[in-house]
Amino acid sequence: MKPNTRSALTLASPSIAWLVLFVAIPCLFMLLMSFLSTGIFGIQFKFTWRNVEQFVSTPLYGYLLFKTFRISIFTTIITLVAAYPVALFLSRQHGTLKTVLILFLFLPFWIGNVVRTFAWLPILGRGGVINQILLDLHIVSEPADWLLYNDFAVYLGLVYVYLLFMVLPIFLAIDRIEPALYEAARDLGASGWATFRRVTLPLSQPGILSGSIMVFLLAFGAFVTPALMGGTSGIMYSNVIATQFFADNNWTFGSALSSVMTVLVIVFLAASGRFVGLRSVFLSRAEDPR
Repeated sequence: MKPNTRSALTLASPSIAWLVLFVAIPCLFMLLMSFLSTGIFGIQFKFTWRNVEQFVSTPLYGYLLFKTFRISIFTTIITLVAAYPVALFLSRQHGTLKTVLILFLFLPFWIGNVVRTFAWLPILGRGGVINQILLDLHIVSEPADWLLYNDFAVYLGLVYVYLLFMVLPIFLAIDRIEPALYEAARDLGASGWATFRRVTLPLSQPGILSGSIMVFLLAFGAFVTPALMGGTSGIMYSNVIATQFFADNNWTFGSALSSVMTVLVIVFLAASGRFVGLRSVFLSRAEDPR
């Protein structure tokens, strides 16, 4: 083994040990529990395919998994559309104003997700602020029920809760772009839109990718926001997993549901990474005629 490789492994050993102890081993234990039985007195260490058969034979779990995937994808897209202008605006500021605006961006996120999610209930509820305004303006004759306990409320809550995780990496990517590149684009006669399309957007793609992955993973595993704002119609796959552990005390089936979710996330991330890698290769070949 080369000295440089040995030094790199030595420096990385604490991180590797942490990942093995707190990620790899728990995931393997969860996978093992998926093939165990649950009895009256708890987990029985007896191999069984019952949990797998229950998942496959119940269409509800597949539907909720697809619904969760759909909500996570659209949440990521909506968050990206909302976050990019904010990140671009912050990157164009300077000095104290920039620091103050970033501080104001972080302020709401110093409060826990549960508290921030609860804050939407008196805003969107039947007796909430929005309904009261609509009634006072005589836009509606009775309180609207579609503002809460549906997919719309889930999307709104997830985008609000995870917006910072999209804004921050995009802002950092744009903020690192050399100002000389913008000056060169202007000197070459590029318009503002052309500069954004040929300089800002391509160089901010690492931030877009990082933010999208984080928001997708967080939304895919969310259960507090759907439980509070979605009600029975906005339930997601993670809510079913939480029910198996906390309400039904069926840890083995909950582990089976969690294992399916983990495998699908890994496959999705691997496929996304493959797609991004192939796209980068094609773009580099298109830009380099040699």
